[in-house]
Amino acid sequence: MTAKRVLVVGCNGLLGQKVARRLLENPNVTVMGASVEPELLFDAPLPYHQMDITREEAVNRLVSNCAPDAIVNAAAYTNVDRAEIEKTLCWEINVVGVENLARVARDIGARFYHISTDYVFSGENGSYSEEDEPAPRGFYARSKLTAEWVLEAFGVPSFIARTSTLFGLGEHVRPNFVTWLISALQARKAVTIVTDQISNPTLADNLAEVLAVAIEKEAEGIYHVTGSEALSRYAFALKIAEVFDLNPALIRKGKTADLKQLAPRPLNAALRVDKVQRDLGVHLFTVKEALRELKKQIEMNS
Repeated sequence: MTAKRVLVVGCNGLLGQKVARRLLENPNVTVMGASVEPELLFDAPLPYHQMDITREEAVNRLVSNCAPDAIVNAAAYTNVDRAEIEKTLCWEINVVGVENLARVARDIGARFYHISTDYVFSGENGSYSEEDEPAPRGFYARSKLTAEWVLEAFGVPSFIARTSTLFGLGEHVRPNFVTWLISALQARKAVTIVTDQISNPTLADNLAEVLAVAIEKEAEGIYHVTGSEALSRYAFALKIAEVFDLNPALIRKGKTADLKQLAPRPLNAALRVDKVQRDLGVHLFTVKEALRELKKQIEMNS
């Protein structure tokens, strides 16, 4: 592999941390980090730059100075329900931010590696392949699909990874479904989990591995990059309880309609992952493989 300079944008988030750490393992890659926070929030030997992707001039200046061969955009507005209220903020980060990064990437000749979502689909007829027609339902989902169109319009060589139900262990990151559920069950709290939302749980480390290989191979196109299994959120919760030796009796069945959430959810957003496995050859974890890897990480950090 020829030497590459890679800028990880949003490096302080869960996925950004995993991508940066995975790339640092490669002696042929120079890793740089950028995020909106004033300092690096995890322990890693990489130069860090504060950057707000919604500010065009700041993005142009910083990215041009870093002169990366590849940009990984792990920054996003991801609060699906609040996006229905904070529409301007969601659009600024998920669409305008991508426009700013794509513009400078085109100008300096950098490749672009972007994270999208299973929410670009309606959820009426999963499992979806990359060729299926998107039909986003909520505002967050529409912003993420628009970002895909932005990259196409700018003509930047891009790898778009549509992922789903991302979880993992990071430093100073918000709880995700898995870490929240583990904490709740450890505290012996009863929880209600829906039986009618189907998706592919994805360990952040596994997605980071795919992105690292995509950078190495200079892969382009839209790819579904998730765990290899699709299951209901309730069935996922039962597997979490099993792997972490927690009480499954605390997990009660619920329906999405009962939650009265602001944003509509795609009920069956299962994604097919044969394309990425064929083209990049990365093993995508089963749910139990992913949870066992997470358990190992938690035990190492405790």
